[in-house]
Formats: sequence, structure tokens, C-alpha cells
Amino acid sequence: MIIIPAIDLRGGRCVRLTQGQASAETVYAENPIKIAKRWYDEGAEMLHIVNLDAALNKDDTENLKALERILYEVNIPVQFGGGVRTMDDVRRIDELGATRIVIGTTAIEDPILLQNIIDEFGSTIVVGIDAREGKVALRGWEKLSNINAIDFAQKVAELGVERIVYTDILRDGMLSGINLDATREIAEASGLHVTASGGVASLDDIHALKALESSGVDSVIVGKALYEGVFTLEEALDAAESDEADE
Repeated sequence: MIIIPAIDLRGGRCVRLTQGQASAETVYAENPIKIAKRWYDEGAEMLHIVNLDAALNKDDTENLKALERILYEVNIPVQFGGGVRTMDDVRRIDELGATRIVIGTTAIEDPILLQNIIDEFGSTIVVGIDAREGKVALRGWEKLSNINAIDFAQKVAELGVERIVYTDILRDGMLSGINLDATREIAEASGLHVTASGGVASLDDIHALKALESSGVDSVIVGKALYEGVFTLEEALDAAESDEADE
């Protein structure tokens, strides 16, 4: 089980949003590069960076500058997403050096483009499935579709996607616990590698997710729990390596 600290960028700063709401912002650091170095120094194997401004169709110049500096200064893989909606967007992020590129809205709105992107970039491409009560949200979570999350996961699997990031929006930033049942169901139904996201509140969540590894859940993104000091990254990494997970 890989623990992936999240760095959400807005206006070049490291922030967290509650349930993805732009009006519910907490700023954790003015300098996200320092945060990236901190997680690296504490043992992170990968970082998850979100371009909130691009996801919300805002100017993301400062966020891209921050991403570029993080990729230059921190020598671990970076998974990057938020507002990646065109082939040019993908190429730009790929050229900067991101290991994985997360696509959300475009995967829903333009499956032909998604197929073309997958054909060119293969396993670099990860599909982000952000769901509210089982339905897929898009456009920075501002729009809710009628698409069932599990059905959508199966469709992108057919297109050749190998991994999804599954986020329960209602739990994101709430410290209310991961949605284990939904995470398990989407992993088993799709047969894909799944990175869990949204609501990690304790080390028990990590132990519980570790029990889902056989279903394909092999990693988890952790944000607010780390920033609020609920547990340390070292403690999370230890939990991910332990054998205490119970069904």
C-alpha cells in the first residue's frame, strides 16, 4: 500500500478544499515547494498534485510554476491532475516530467480524445473518477452527471486505462473516513488498479485499505489528515507496511 501525500495548488499556494468547494479553502502553506520537500524528506514515494485553478477554469500560471519547481527539486514520481482537458495539456505536463497524469472531465465528455491520449501516453494516463452518491462529477466537481461511477470505470477499462483515482466527494476534506465499500466495488467491477482518495481520517483507514489490496486497491492519497497532524507520514507509512489489516 503506497501512501501518496496530496498537494492541492491554488494561486501558487498549498491549500485544501472541503468537499471540493472553492469557498471552503484552508491555506496550509504559501510555498508548496517546501511542502513537497517535507513529504520527500519524511519518506514519501510519490506526490499527488492537483491544479485546482485549472480545474475551475481559472488562471493557473502560478500553479504550473510550482509544479515545475517541485519536479525539478524533488526526486520522486509526481501524479498530476486538475483541468487536464486537451492533448496539448497532456503533452505540456508530460514534458515537465510528471510520472502520471490524471484526466477527469475529458474522460467523461470526450471518450474519443481519451482513447487518443491513451494510445499516445499509455500507462502515464490515470482517470480520476470523482463521485457523489455513486454519480460521477466533473468540471472541478461543480457539475454532477447521471453517469454511474462503476459503469464509467468499466468503460475506461475497455479503452485501455490501467489505473483510476477514486474519490468520494462527500468525504473529501472531511476527516470522516474512507468509503471502503464503494472503493472495493469499483476496484472489483473494473479490474483496474485503484488509488483511493477522500476522507482518510485515521490509521485504521489505511489498515482497512490494505485489506483491499487483493481487489486492486494499491495506494491511497492522504491530504487533510497529514496537514492537520492527525497522524504523521511516518506513522502512515508504517501502517501501510504492517500486517495488521483486517477484513
